[in-house]
Amino acid sequence: MNAQTPRYVSVLTKSTLALVLAGGRGSRLRDLTQWRAKPAVPFGGKFRLIDFPLSNCINSGIRRIGVVTQYKAHSLMRHIQRGWGFLRGEFDEFIELMPASQRTAETWYTGTANAILQNLDIIRAHNPHYILILAGDHVYKMDYGRMLADHVRSGADVTVGGFEVSLAEATALGTMRVAEDGRVVAFAEKSPHPLALPDNPERALASMGIYCFNAAFLYEQLHRDARDAASTHDFGRDVIPYAVANHRVAVHRFGAASLGGSGTSVYWRDVGTVDAYWEANIGLTHVVPELNLYDGAWPIWTYQEQVPPCKFVFDQDDRRGTAVNSLVAGGSIISGASVRSSLLFNNVRVNSYSHVEESVVLPEVDIGRHCRIRRAVIDKGCRLPAGTVVGFDPADDARRFHRTEGGITLISAAMLGQGQQEEE
Repeated sequence: MNAQTPRYVSVLTKSTLALVLAGGRGSRLRDLTQWRAKPAVPFGGKFRLIDFPLSNCINSGIRRIGVVTQYKAHSLMRHIQRGWGFLRGEFDEFIELMPASQRTAETWYTGTANAILQNLDIIRAHNPHYILILAGDHVYKMDYGRMLADHVRSGADVTVGGFEVSLAEATALGTMRVAEDGRVVAFAEKSPHPLALPDNPERALASMGIYCFNAAFLYEQLHRDARDAASTHDFGRDVIPYAVANHRVAVHRFGAASLGGSGTSVYWRDVGTVDAYWEANIGLTHVVPELNLYDGAWPIWTYQEQVPPCKFVFDQDDRRGTAVNSLVAGGSIISGASVRSSLLFNNVRVNSYSHVEESVVLPEVDIGRHCRIRRAVIDKGCRLPAGTVVGFDPADDARRFHRTEGGITLISAAMLGQGQQEEE
């Protein structure tokens, strides 16, 4: 990068509007999204999934952001209002909520492209030169300014963020075939036969669900797509494949050159299943995790709930409060219990003589005495009765709770007979 590049990127980010698609249900996460939108799902001990794309925007210098919401969005909107209100309107900085409100038709959002179309009057009023479309439910760090610079240099109408994945992972994602000059020449959305890399048939270049459009081109394509009766009005299924066939689409390969911060490894996860969600959270407990949450040069911003420090009490041979290779958030109390290789959110209590291992415990969970919990995800507010055993008898776990193909047990308040989980 030459000496002028930082200023060049700054001009681009200031003329960009980011739109975060945060209306999805995420049904593969089962009970975790029964009463909250997927972008509002807690992650990493103190964050929510939407904090990652929003933090990437702020750290990249993009401070004009719209969040498009629909499904059970109350907790998501409350989180944004409480934790993301520090931008200054007098400097044309903002995060606007764009809930489904039937602005252009008597229908709710019928697809990701339709969600943007229904807010087009709001978007046009901001007069952006470039529009960045982001998914609100992926975990990663990325400097969008570098993607914008690549987009302008390529002369493309739209640029798609791409990340290499295994062929097995690629079936749940859009995949691309790219020419030597970086132009996308083929695109397949969630195909059982993904487009493999020419030089490696076991890998594919997947779409990250990140699209950088020239604003005028996006407006044209949304109106064209709206007139297409055969379209599902989705970016991955309809808008991008049409653009690949008829216009110039480039790829920005997500890698070391796309990253902000110091000591950051290339990391991108779609935590769309319970197994993937558990694995990504447990990965943070490793001595050197792939995702560095301690990078002060590229912080992940979020709402900071005011809670006391975590507490470890009792120091007897059979009753010692300990946590090893674990993350324990504030307000939690480990009372004469042992926690290993686990991630505990705020205000969790683990009572005496209990053992928790390789588990993800969401806020305000109370684990009774003499419990043994292994390889579990426990949703917010659960009260596990004394003597509860999870993770040792697969058949028993499947009978009482939800057990995944990967052997992870998901526990919700409803499964425990403790009423309906509130939207949190």
